[in-house]
Amino acid sequence: MPTADWKRIVCPIDFSDASRAAMEVAADLARRFGAELMLLHAYPVPGYTFPDGSVVASPKMMQELADEAQRHVEEWRREAEKLVGAPRVTADRAVGEPAAEIVAAAKARGADLLVLGTHGRTGLEHALLGSIAERVVRRAHCPVLTVRPPGHR
Repeated sequence: MPTADWKRIVCPIDFSDASRAAMEVAADLARRFGAELMLLHAYPVPGYTFPDGSVVASPKMMQELADEAQRHVEEWRREAEKLVGAPRVTADRAVGEPAAEIVAAAKARGADLLVLGTHGRTGLEHALLGSIAERVVRRAHCPVLTVRPPGHR
């Protein structure tokens, strides 16, 4: 059986309880394997589609969204550094369809493992909102570990 040699772990975050649980697992794995941990927040361009056309966020709104995302990403990076106990934690943002951005970033950075939280949606909620985790698992070039938040059924 092959052994795991995880040196680059990517952990997508959306600032939810599921992401926090995944980050804690990813940080623990990074510590155990001496791996670099990269946190990634991927978010879509906000917009609305109407029968007559589409409306997207203004440049000012996009900048405010990017600035807010950066503040949160840095806050989570500092928390992950404390969990890992080493300075080999990086953080980044990506704008676009989250699953596609996560897979592309993991591939571009040569990730050996993706660790991501899952909300565990089922039924109508899953049908309407989809599952980023499911799309990442289907497209990823490397192993994917999904983590549910504690107390999730």
